[in-house]
Amino acid sequence: MGPNRTRAPARSVRGGLYLQFRMGGDRYALDVHEVVEVLPLRQMKQVPEAPPWVAGVFVHRGVAVPALDLGVLAFGQPAQVRTSTRLVLVDYPLHGRTRWLGLILEQATDTLRCRTDEFRDYGLDQGRARYLGPVYQDREGLVQRIRVADLLPDEVRALLFPATEGAA
Repeated sequence: MGPNRTRAPARSVRGGLYLQFRMGGDRYALDVHEVVEVLPLRQMKQVPEAPPWVAGVFVHRGVAVPALDLGVLAFGQPAQVRTSTRLVLVDYPLHGRTRWLGLILEQATDTLRCRTDEFRDYGLDQGRARYLGPVYQDREGLVQRIRVADLLPDEVRALLFPATEGAA
């Protein structure tokens, strides 16, 4: 810092930080503690016998990483390719450790800061969409949290992470 510059006073920032994105017209959020890196879209190698929402596999820093298109998973519609569509690398918990999992997310360019307890259960049965968490309401409407740990059903987890399946 130069001699004529002053440092802004530190502000007390409360609450968690979340990466916001959109699916359809709705807003969703990921806890930034689960986010490893936000990348531009990449070419993917298809995964045979995978459900349509598994976008494929890509290599990042020498590691093969499976990727999901959350738009296809949730609504059957692939993410639109835009300048704001990103490949978000998250830590997926698996047998006491984590593995990288890519998520294709539209408009993944904003963040939200709020307390974790401000996300509320809204009382609907999620059915097979266990990954849909509680909601937060702000002046723009509702934001629903995505639970990374609940994204993969057992059979898809075994397909995408076969070397670690059954490992303790």
